[in-house]
Amino acid sequence: MFREEWVVVLDYLANGYATSFKKEPVAQAIGEQWFSLLELTPKPGVNLSLRERIYVGQDKREKIQFVKGRLLHEQLTNTAKNELLPVVEDIITRDEAKYVNFFNKAGPITMRQHSLELLPSIGKKHMSNIIDEREKKPFESFKDMRDRVTLMPNPVRVVAERIVEELEGKAKFNVFTRPAPRDEAYPPR
Repeated sequence: MFREEWVVVLDYLANGYATSFKKEPVAQAIGEQWFSLLELTPKPGVNLSLRERIYVGQDKREKIQFVKGRLLHEQLTNTAKNELLPVVEDIITRDEAKYVNFFNKAGPITMRQHSLELLPSIGKKHMSNIIDEREKKPFESFKDMRDRVTLMPNPVRVVAERIVEELEGKAKFNVFTRPAPRDEAYPPR
């Protein structure tokens, strides 16, 4: 199942959306596991902060009354869009082993394209260097990658930019996210 347990707040609107008839608090957040963009309703009297990490799983929630549903990237507020890349970078940094493992295990997606090539700034030469180095010894950290792969771009930034690209709907293949079907998300505001 693709449910998020933890999210990070991208924007909190204490009086709801300016265009909304109903003036109730709302938060826009991103899930840490699947990078789902979610709209949340906080419990009465609860104020949220930008970049606050909040539990939204099935067990008792302390701050969130309910998850309204998934959002499309174009439904995010400007504040949420501005917070997206740095928040994704924080999520990747906190779960470094998961993303280092991606570099260690990534394989081809078609006969002509490797999943590493889907990452911004990673072309055939970087891909070849990454594969050669991981065959010698699996990468242990992002620092290990940068030390061993010549001119390696910042792996955290590269993965974060790919995730944002997938969330924007610009990617042909989704490597890190599960896109919201157009009919599952709320209509644009």
